[in-house]
This record gives sequence, structure tokens and C-alpha cells, in this order.
Amino acid sequence: MIPSIGFIVFLVVAGFVILSSAIKILREYERGVVYTLGRFTGVRGPGLQILIPILQQMVKVDVRTLVHDVPPQDVISKDNVSVKVNAVIYYRVIDANRAINKVEDYMVATSQLAQTTLRSVLGKHDLDEMLASRDKLNADIQEILDTQTDAWGIKVSNVEIKHVDIDPQMVRAIARQAEAERERRAKIISAEGEQQAAAKLVEAAAMISKEPAAMQLRYLGALNEVAGNKTNTIIFPLPIDTIREVLKG
Repeated sequence: MIPSIGFIVFLVVAGFVILSSAIKILREYERGVVYTLGRFTGVRGPGLQILIPILQQMVKVDVRTLVHDVPPQDVISKDNVSVKVNAVIYYRVIDANRAINKVEDYMVATSQLAQTTLRSVLGKHDLDEMLASRDKLNADIQEILDTQTDAWGIKVSNVEIKHVDIDPQMVRAIARQAEAERERRAKIISAEGEQQAAAKLVEAAAMISKEPAAMQLRYLGALNEVAGNKTNTIIFPLPIDTIREVLKG
């Protein structure tokens, strides 16, 4: 009996489905988690992989470094300033077995953990630290994420805080605070300069008082400077020693 055309087509389609389920090709950046009758039996790849149809299944995992944007998070800093912070994380799968079998969706889990960690870490720091110490904060967040995702076979290689958005009113307040701080420092520097100048004057006066001849030389030097300008009216003061003698008489 000659098989009907429909039966032949069915056999061809079934053979194609079985063949496609038995032969898998994994790219260089892919790994395959293989299950036999529902049980984990190994990680394969890359290259051509042969599976037992129906009995074995494979789940592909990308082992390249993945880039994920952390959505803006509302953070209240240690000094009670409300800001919005977003970041970007770089991570990759280093153990395909754990990434598939230890967590439901490692991408979603890593994203959610990054959001909570970002809020938790930044909430322990002042606004000034968020703006000035980003490298340290990035390292702290990366270390925490890497430690917690290790059980999922995930390696967090880097975390970068992208933006710290502050309310416009708070920006103006920070500007006023910075201006006041600059004025304070300027006044301190000016006062320190006057203090140093006064100390030098006292030191010079003490030295001159010990040497009367030095006072006379200073007196003559001052006269020489005044005499250099012909438009000045010169008044010759009496020497201090002469005044003292007059007062004694």
C-alpha cells in the first residue's frame, strides 16, 4: 500500500522537529544548561551539541558582560536632602548552572537588588559625599552587589552612578551655602595675614629698640625716600633722642 501524501508530509515534519530538537549550535558567548528528564546534567558549549530528543532540553545563557540601567531612585541622604539617583551596572554570568537553577530570572533579580542597594548605600551618606566621593560609593555598591549575586553565579564588575538630581530650591540653597563658606575662608585668610603682619611689626620694633643706631638708619632711609619726590613738602622731625632731652630739661 502506497502511503498518502499527507502521511509523508507528516513524517517529514516530525523528522524535522526531532532533528531540530536534537541538534543545537551554541555561539562562542553562549552556554547551554542541559536537563535530562528534568534533572540538571551539565553545562555545554560553545559549538555543535547533540541532545536526545524528547528526553533532553537545553536552556541557553549569554555569558557576555551585560549593561543594565538602574532606574532613577528616590534617595534621602543622611543630612535629609531628597535626591534622585540613577546608575548603570556591568555584570556577567560566570556559572550558568547557578544562574538558571538558583534564581528565577537572574536579570530581574540583579536589577531589583541593584535598586535596593543603591538606596541603602547612598542613604548612609551626606549630599556632599554623594557629589564629591562617587568613586568610593561606586566601589561600595559594586562590592555589596558582587557579594550578594555570587550565589546566583553572577559577577558584578562595575557600578557607575550617572546622575544625582537635586531639587532647584536645594541647588540655590547649596549655592548660598558655598558662597558663605568662601566668604568665611576669605575673612579667615585676611585675619591670619594681618596677624602675621602685626607679629612681624612687633618683632621689628623689638629689634630696633635694642639698637638705637638702627632707628637712626631707618629715619635717614625714610627721609631719602621722601626727598626723591620734589612735589612733596618735607618736614624734618626732631630725633627722638633730642625730644627726650628737651622733655627732661
